[in-house]
Amino acid sequence: MNLANKITLARIFLVPIIMFLLLINMNLSELRFEDFSITWNQILATLIFIVAAATDGLDGYIARKNKIVTNLGKLLDPLADKLLVAAVLISLVEMDKVDAWIAIVIISREFAVTGLRQIALLEGAVLAASTWGKWKTAVQITMIIALLLNNFPFTFIDIPFDQISSWAAALITVYSGIDYFVKNKNLIPLTE
Repeated sequence: MNLANKITLARIFLVPIIMFLLLINMNLSELRFEDFSITWNQILATLIFIVAAATDGLDGYIARKNKIVTNLGKLLDPLADKLLVAAVLISLVEMDKVDAWIAIVIISREFAVTGLRQIALLEGAVLAASTWGKWKTAVQITMIIALLLNNFPFTFIDIPFDQISSWAAALITVYSGIDYFVKNKNLIPLTE
């Protein structure tokens, strides 16, 4: 197994650690300011999430640079991305930090696009990520970090950035999904 695939696997293995830190009632001490508090396990989960999200670009870069792109990597990389985002979103719903409908919209889009990619693979085609798909990922990661950090530092200047980014993530997720299907409509069998 090459280095790029090992990095992708590491991202997958970080998912349950992040969920454990977010969902376990460890009663760790909190950082408290006047109108803001956050638990140490949330801070640790956020740092691990940021590392995991950063490995997405790293594994692809290493694979392309060293010409070690493999079928296993092509399978694991998008799976790792979807597991990371879906698991953290579900945890955030459980923590009452994001509305369930936003998580459902985002996760549903991921399933739908994965299905379209599978159809493309059966036809011998590989569908690359679109520009909108890359923006969608960036906005989703930004939203998740804002939610994990309880809207820090925006809470001090009274800007609901966590809510704004949640709506932005939902909207760009829907748009990127529609864009993906429109651009690849030739792959969708209208009759069997």
